[in-house]
Amino acid sequence: MKMQEIKKKAMTMGITAGKMKKAELIRAIQSAEGNSPCFQTNISDTCGQKDCCWHDDCVSPH
Repeated sequence: MKMQEIKKKAMTMGITAGKMKKAELIRAIQSAEGNSPCFQTNISDTCGQKDCCWHDDCVSPH
């Protein structure tokens, strides 16, 4: 997902992106959704949440 799309999603959830980097913003969205903020962290490889909308970006090489 492109940063512009992520910022739009964040805005609809009441999250101000400011100068957050992509990973930080996605983790903020995950938290707001009530999910574990695991995007591109050491636990993301083993989270097992294959249905997560961030999964493809998360597990691809960074």
